[in-house]
Amino acid sequence: MPAVVIVGAQWGDEGKGKATDLLGSRVDYVVKFNGGNNAGHTVVIGDQKYALHLLPSGILSPGCVPVIGNGVVVDLSVLFEEIDGLEERGIDTSRLVISANAHVIADYNRTMDKVAERFLGSRKIGTTGRGIGPTYADKMNRLGIRIQDLFDENILRQKVEGALELKNQILTKIYNRRAVEIDEIVDELLSYVDRLRPMVADTPLLLHEALAAGKTVLLEAGQATLLDVDHGTYPFVTSSSATTGGACTGSGIAPTEITRVIGIVKAYATRVGEGPFPTELFDDDGEQLRKNGAEFGTTTGRPRRCGWYDAPIARYAARINGVTDFVLTKLDVLTGWDQIPVCVAYDVDGERLEEMPMTQTGFHHAKPIYEFFDGWHEDISACRTFDDLPRAAQDYVSALEKMSGARISTIGVGPDREQTIVLHDLL
Repeated sequence: MPAVVIVGAQWGDEGKGKATDLLGSRVDYVVKFNGGNNAGHTVVIGDQKYALHLLPSGILSPGCVPVIGNGVVVDLSVLFEEIDGLEERGIDTSRLVISANAHVIADYNRTMDKVAERFLGSRKIGTTGRGIGPTYADKMNRLGIRIQDLFDENILRQKVEGALELKNQILTKIYNRRAVEIDEIVDELLSYVDRLRPMVADTPLLLHEALAAGKTVLLEAGQATLLDVDHGTYPFVTSSSATTGGACTGSGIAPTEITRVIGIVKAYATRVGEGPFPTELFDDDGEQLRKNGAEFGTTTGRPRRCGWYDAPIARYAARINGVTDFVLTKLDVLTGWDQIPVCVAYDVDGERLEEMPMTQTGFHHAKPIYEFFDGWHEDISACRTFDDLPRAAQDYVSALEKMSGARISTIGVGPDREQTIVLHDLL
């Protein structure tokens, strides 16, 4: 049975949570394989809205096993706060499984994130200040703390001591902050052990056995392709692999097990944080997109930067991830424009480029070359088939499909799970 990957095809916030939720009742496992609580998914079920930050969207699907994979960095206080919030609303979270190899965000990681970002000033990356980057840096520097370390106090203490040996020097001598006490970190992390222990498992083995038994596994990315640490708009990226390749390393599932890759793409584009964004709008159209689309971060509440659809970016994401199907979200947000621009290429210092520029400098200088499509004014939120859409909306979707490198299999026409047009089955 298949392992299916869901990835964002722009800069995040494309609606991956809704896509995962749509498939949740038909899959057996949903795995979050990268990131932490620096990004979130919003899922609307009926009149209920659920904002998920660290937990996989599968937590909302009865019978589905939600898994936090080894590629995730876990803030345990946020984890249990989120679990408690869902349980108060009647959601069963008892099926949650967490990889023993996932790394833990310690309080000093959050501190380092905030002071470093302030220190960078105008060169800041635009992080959320939640300690994600410093925790991944510790992982790569072999100074990280893993979930399994909390079950051996001697190992935990040794690792905290090793991490703080350098960090306290930086905090006190460069940033003029107080040193972090080893005991306060160890005591805080140990306070979660009793509640955490029943959730922890060898998740690569669990998922391998599930696939061998004919189960379906859905792998859910945090962030998106253009925020991937290798393939995104570096350095304005996240600190993990948010692409299909990251699904393998962040879950322990082999590449040969993946049978379908679903790319989530908005009918326009948004970005949070710093970095280049060729189609960004600074006028009334940008404000209208933000208002119509409720474009504010699920986790941070920050207003998102808004712009028109960028076809070269979609093609790039299709190529990097091996996208087999696109889910086009928020088509309803575009209702009301007489004409809708779509970026089909870039002008970089007088040269037309059909694909993303190779260099950071080239992408910073890229100016969008637009084609214009007729808009529509009809309310499409009740449409449930492609033929229900106004002709102009149909033409817009068909044009995006031709430009974007993979077929569009599903169209979102509203936030609710029922406000969806299915053109091709995703499983």
